[in-house]
Amino acid sequence: MFTKDPLQIIAFQGYGTDTHFYARGRALEDESIDLENQNTWHLIVNTWKRFETDEIKNVEVSIKLSNGITLKGETDRDGYYKIEANLTDLSKLTNDEDWLSFELSYSDENIKRKIQNDNRFPGEILIPSIIAQFGVASDIDDTILHTGVVSTLKWKVIYNSVFKHAKNRIPLEGAADFYHKLHRGASGKNTNPIFYVSHSPWNLYRYLELFLRQHNFPKGPILLRNFSNLLRKQPQNQKPQKQREILNLLNTYPSLPFILIGDSGEHDPDIYMEIAEEFPERILAIYLRSVKHKKKMLRVKALFENYKTTKVLLVESSAQAIEHARENGFIA
Repeated sequence: MFTKDPLQIIAFQGYGTDTHFYARGRALEDESIDLENQNTWHLIVNTWKRFETDEIKNVEVSIKLSNGITLKGETDRDGYYKIEANLTDLSKLTNDEDWLSFELSYSDENIKRKIQNDNRFPGEILIPSIIAQFGVASDIDDTILHTGVVSTLKWKVIYNSVFKHAKNRIPLEGAADFYHKLHRGASGKNTNPIFYVSHSPWNLYRYLELFLRQHNFPKGPILLRNFSNLLRKQPQNQKPQKQREILNLLNTYPSLPFILIGDSGEHDPDIYMEIAEEFPERILAIYLRSVKHKKKMLRVKALFENYKTTKVLLVESSAQAIEHARENGFIA
């Protein structure tokens, strides 16, 4: 007889404000995905486990803050939870890098299954400092991570995601250094928030988190999308998920300007241009990494040929972006 896997809660690194707490994550069976094993067969099995998830739906979960406040929420049909509340003085609970830590647990007394970690799971959200110079919203695929989104039939994306360990994925040269400079800002001592926004599904969250950590990128919330939404018909007038996430950042931090970073391969240019048109005073610059695709590059160059709303730079290397950022007073 098969024994059921124990339960776990995966907390996604999120963000909030001094008066608004907002946390997301997912309740799942723990299928023992080994993030360290680099054997080819294990990589294939891990990929299967990431997408063949056994979510824990419609159960109550609790969050306990360090000041003793407890918040409750419930998972949806895909096992995801969103817990938010209007509170006060949340920034007093953050560390020197503006992260607020908390503890998650299953609070449904009817659960009879084994729960990992004695039913105590760590989580954290970023609460940017009021003295932050700006925020950064960055794409991941082909912006800081070679994925091959412009390859024929996306075969490189499939190969890289299935057969390459996060530790062995190659970041684009100089990207981590550029992001650290943006994080520290013009004073060299800032803690400007970095948000990583991608069309990738939440199933790849821990994979991407490991990649960013292993390659020394600044820590920041990773904002992805539900895999199940890819299979459901979306409303025709609905904005792309990445665009909605960035607009939410702009609305959450109304006094914080932003720098947008992406690539020229897919939809970033159109999304970023539309955002800049809506918030012309808030978007300081748009950096788009050039891709090796002549037709796509010609389209993007034509798109921005007479564009005056905000600074747009098509970059071949991180060095070019660093030079431009320094000239415009974004970094030291």
